[in-house]
Amino acid sequence: MVRPHKLRRIAFHPRVLYFKPQAVPLSLLEEVTLHRDELEALRWCDVQGLQQQEAAEKMNISQSTLHRLLLAARQKIADALITGKAVRIETGDENLHHYIIRQKCRRPRRHTLHNIHQE
Repeated sequence: MVRPHKLRRIAFHPRVLYFKPQAVPLSLLEEVTLHRDELEALRWCDVQGLQQQEAAEKMNISQSTLHRLLLAARQKIADALITGKAVRIETGDENLHHYIIRQKCRRPRRHTLHNIHQE
């Protein structure tokens, strides 16, 4: 039997959802998709400078899962930069059931974009 998917805590919603090489029409570009949990892992570890264990706790996942997210995100970004692909950041609307935000009372709730901006 498959283990249930553990909900991940995502507290960041990017304003820009697409990056592409300058002066190349989008219709000519291949794209890679960066998932919200991969972006959140990059934010905590590479931008905020947290250790993997601290970042994993903030995302409500194991350190090994966070490590896999970082590897996947970094590989996708490197591929896009080196081969000239566009990077699309997943909006999350198609996978909302995978993400939660916890309130101070520790009861999980499903997030909306409105809830994310309040955090």
